[in-house]
Amino acid sequence: MNRRRVLSVFATISLGLALFGITAVSTARADEIRLLSASALHPAIDALIPDFEKSSGHKVTVVYDTAGAVADRVLKGEVADIVTSSVPMIDRLQAQGKVVVGDRAIIAKVGVGAFVRKGAARPDISSVDAFKRSMLAARSIAYPDPAGGGASGIYVASVLERLGIAAEMKPKTKLSTLATLYVSVASGDVEIGFNQVSEILAQPAVELAGPLPPEIQNYTQFAPGVVTGSSQTDAARALVAFLYSPAAKAVLKAKGFE
Repeated sequence: MNRRRVLSVFATISLGLALFGITAVSTARADEIRLLSASALHPAIDALIPDFEKSSGHKVTVVYDTAGAVADRVLKGEVADIVTSSVPMIDRLQAQGKVVVGDRAIIAKVGVGAFVRKGAARPDISSVDAFKRSMLAARSIAYPDPAGGGASGIYVASVLERLGIAAEMKPKTKLSTLATLYVSVASGDVEIGFNQVSEILAQPAVELAGPLPPEIQNYTQFAPGVVTGSSQTDAARALVAFLYSPAAKAVLKAKGFE
């Protein structure tokens, strides 16, 4: 084989190895991330993940549950790379060594609202007194079962207690799962439902009657956390940074977060 042909073969091999190297690097950077997220973030996360995947090259699988259930799943050892949940739940996971300390950054907060069937009359909840009168006059109400760990259900139950009407409301209160909460109101079986505003706005069969009055409003703050021992730490941190970006904040605001 003459010298020119040897050089040609060597160049071809070198080019092939270079291209392989580029491909290998690209593949290495395109990680698959598993995200466990509080359901309240569902509308925003669904809108944000495609943009993150496009800009980063990473792929994200998202599983939703209540804030409390997300924490429980991680504590029980369910495999995940990142969690997004309420700040108390992230703090709980950090205290148990399940989330990397120092990675927490509040990305959004959302208040609790009341909702009714689409087209139905809206109760007056413009003040604490009006809220109390509307609750006592309501045929029925529903909110997420506090036992399920949902922040809004836990808070609504505490508000009724604080206002001194829990006993009167108990016979006409339906504690629901997330799967049945909106169906019960949309079908007319329940008159007024409660949940976090972001989740209500994402439901086409119901309408937001309004947020709770400022004096009894409660905001849930949400933060991400990288799971300790994740094999995709760099990719998970890239997602955390993305969720904290101005572009992500704009989407979160549009979805009912503050």
